[in-house]
Amino acid sequence: MRSGHRLALLVTGASGMALPLHLLAAMARRDDVERVHLVVSRGASQVLKHELGASSTGAADLVAASGIGDGDGDGSVDGAAAKIEIHKDSAIDAPIASGSHRLTGTAVVPLSAGTLGAFATGSARTLVHRAGAVALKEGWPFVLGFRETPLSVVHLENLRRLAYQGAVILPPIPAFYIDDPSMERFLDHYAMRVLDGLGLPASRDADLRWS
Repeated sequence: MRSGHRLALLVTGASGMALPLHLLAAMARRDDVERVHLVVSRGASQVLKHELGASSTGAADLVAASGIGDGDGDGSVDGAAAKIEIHKDSAIDAPIASGSHRLTGTAVVPLSAGTLGAFATGSARTLVHRAGAVALKEGWPFVLGFRETPLSVVHLENLRRLAYQGAVILPPIPAFYIDDPSMERFLDHYAMRVLDGLGLPASRDADLRWS
C-alpha cells in the first residue's frame, strides 16, 4: 500500500498564531496525510503565550488549541492527533534535518523576518533553519507565509532570493472575493492556499469551508 504524504509545519515568532492552528488541523485531518512534523521556535512560543493565553507556550499547546483530538462531540477521538510528531527547535538531529527523510513539502507559517533572513543566507542554527534549508536543497515544495508589513528592501531582497530557489511566497493576505468576510472563512481559505502550494489541493469533501 502506498504511504501517505509527510509534511513539515514550521512555526516561527511572528504574530498570527491562528494561522498555524487552522493549517495544522487541515493538514492532519486529510486522509492522504500520514505524518505532520511540527516545530515551534522559541520566538513562536513567546507569541503563542501572548496570543492564545498564558498556558500556551509550545507545540503541545498549539496542537491542543487547534482542537485536534477533540473528536466530534460524541466521545470519539480524532485520529488526526496521532499523525502529529513534535520536535523541539533545538533538536538539530531530528529526522527532518536531513534530506534522507523525504517529505512531500514544508510550510513555514507564520514566517518571521529573522527566520526569513536565516533561510536566505543559509544559516542553520536551529531545527527550523535546517528543515528549511533541506526543503530548498531538495527542491521540495516550500511555502513561506511571511507575516510582516510594510516590506523593507531587506525583506524584499530575501524573498526574491528564496523565490529564485523555488520557494512559494504566500503571505496571509485576505481573499476579498470569498463570499464570507469572517475571520474563520479567511483562515480556512488561507489553509487551502497553503495546501495547494504544497501540491495537496483541497477536495470537495475536505474539512475546509470554501467554495
